Amino acid sequence: MTMALKAIIFDVDGTLANTEHDGHLQAFNEAFDFFGLDWYWDSELYGDLLSVTGGKERIAHFIKEYHPKLTKTLTGNDIAEIHRKKTDIFVSRIADGLISLRTGVERLINDALGNNLRLAIATTTSYENVKAILDSGLGDNALNDFEIIAAGDIVKNKKPSPEIYNYVLEKMNLKANECVAIEDSEIGFNSSTAAGLKTLVTLSEYTKSKNFEGALVVLDHLGEESQPFQIINGSLTSHTMVSVDYIKELYECTC
Repeated sequence: MTMALKAIIFDVDGTLANTEHDGHLQAFNEAFDFFGLDWYWDSELYGDLLSVTGGKERIAHFIKEYHPKLTKTLTGNDIAEIHRKKTDIFVSRIADGLISLRTGVERLINDALGNNLRLAIATTTSYENVKAILDSGLGDNALNDFEIIAAGDIVKNKKPSPEIYNYVLEKMNLKANECVAIEDSEIGFNSSTAAGLKTLVTLSEYTKSKNFEGALVVLDHLGEESQPFQIINGSLTSHTMVSVDYIKELYECTC
């Protein structure tokens, strides 16, 4: 059976780069300090807050569920302003070289382009964050390699809703069975699979579930020649790096 793969759709946070602990978490805490808020998110709390997608939504959830001290009620505009500051800090941390692409990401992107596959991004993080990560890791023209960048508030309902993936498929005029998604979290996996996409999972620093039932395979990372991937859940293979050929092999085994 001929593989009908036409595109790879990447998540960003935890998938393209390990952005959470050294990036987003530190930027949230610096933004809180900038606005004089007596809040501090440690790593454990942040891991729990990741159950809510979207930075503004995460702040609102924290206020509602954890009841931090406030001298005045924060409006939606106040939360948006805090989040804008957090985004600025996050982007500056990337520019300072504090966040880099995950193992095998650049190699797989180049392999996909060399095999004439179309590329897209489906993420809840902001467009500014995506641009900063790609520019820093792949060069100033990296955005041009991705046909669609679906980011931030471009859809109403964020992951685990399939809406962001459905948006990408519609814009690219592709069917779900012509694409593969790459995700790192249960929320992202639920989003991509709800859109009908076969999904490859690479565990990241805040991944909690290791099951991901129905995933093409669950790996620790995408692999490099000098750093082969480890299979967490899936069939044994002679491949040591995620390549277009390996993705096609995985896909064809599930058809």
